[in-house]
Amino acid sequence: MNTSSTSGFSGPFLESAEQRVLREAVAGLAGRRDRPADGTWAEELWAEAGKLGYLGVNLPEEFGGGGAGITELSIVLEELSAAGYPLLMLAVSPAICGTIISRFGTAEQKRRWLPGLADGTVRMAFGITEPDAGSNSHRLTTTARRDGTEWVLTGRKVFVSGVDTADATLVVARAAGGSDRRLEPCLFIVPRGTPGFEMREVPMELSALERQFQLFLDDVRLPAEALVGNEGAGLPQLFAGLNPERIMMAAFAVGMGRRALDTAVRYARTRQVWSGPIGAHQAIAHPLAQIHIELELAALMMRKAAHLYDRQHDRAAAEAANMAKYAAAEAVVRAVDQAVQTLGGNGLTAEYGMAALLPLSRVTRIAPVSREMILNFVAQHTLGLPKSY
Repeated sequence: MNTSSTSGFSGPFLESAEQRVLREAVAGLAGRRDRPADGTWAEELWAEAGKLGYLGVNLPEEFGGGGAGITELSIVLEELSAAGYPLLMLAVSPAICGTIISRFGTAEQKRRWLPGLADGTVRMAFGITEPDAGSNSHRLTTTARRDGTEWVLTGRKVFVSGVDTADATLVVARAAGGSDRRLEPCLFIVPRGTPGFEMREVPMELSALERQFQLFLDDVRLPAEALVGNEGAGLPQLFAGLNPERIMMAAFAVGMGRRALDTAVRYARTRQVWSGPIGAHQAIAHPLAQIHIELELAALMMRKAAHLYDRQHDRAAAEAANMAKYAAAEAVVRAVDQAVQTLGGNGLTAEYGMAALLPLSRVTRIAPVSREMILNFVAQHTLGLPKSY
């Protein structure tokens, strides 16, 4: 058995024939390539996936996309992650930015940005997190003020993925004079090279295909048409991108977990220390079986969240997306840890690539929203418990 190909989520019960073909095609594309060296961008894979239509499968057909949904895009990321290409920019560029622009952008914004996002020739980063706000998006201090027909952005962002490879960044700001208690976000497209827009890399002790950056916005002047959607549109517009982000991070985690489990299972079948393969011992077999179950459960919730989102059940999708991200993060952390334990010393070698997944899998418990904030969300919105913050 290969856990990459026998997951229950490739069957007809949960996926259509077209979705199964997509899954197999993406797995085949990634499987034909060697795993990239640490810290490098999988440029050739990204370009080929874009040409084949995989990167923009969720975007409107009239702008070069596949006309499908987050369900299909999550399949793409899951299979790439399972093959050793956990591309965070896939969750950012077409999922967050592409979704927001396709739902709320002007006709000109759609014509300018969506075709490139769909075929991968354009990348867009997303800037929301701030040093002093953390998980509390209600404390965003990046401001946007009007100056004649222009907007002027001032503020700072941190942990912005892949901005060095992006052609533009979708920045979340608050209109100057807005309430401190109520989040009324404004979304602006800031092209690369705009005066006053500075990036500085954040040194990270993890092996990821994208680097992390701080952004400094010092009186960044933008034309009126840089605004996406309505001024002060509030949370619904913002979460049009954040809910897909949570679903995509679940796909990122499930795919990575499948890779770790597959490596551990193959090793446990062939590694012989005493009289038989180590996989015959329950101390090895039971944890791996448990992880398989946990990954399947997380993937099921991910499918539910994507299904709800694609059918515009936004309230239910928000709950499911948070739960999917939580479940997948817990599962992948356990999967990678158990894979390293199963391989013993080999689990820390470059040959098997498991040690590099230890910090990367741990990120999924933190980003894009911490497990504690998800528990707060479920306690308040699902269980109806008093708000704790």
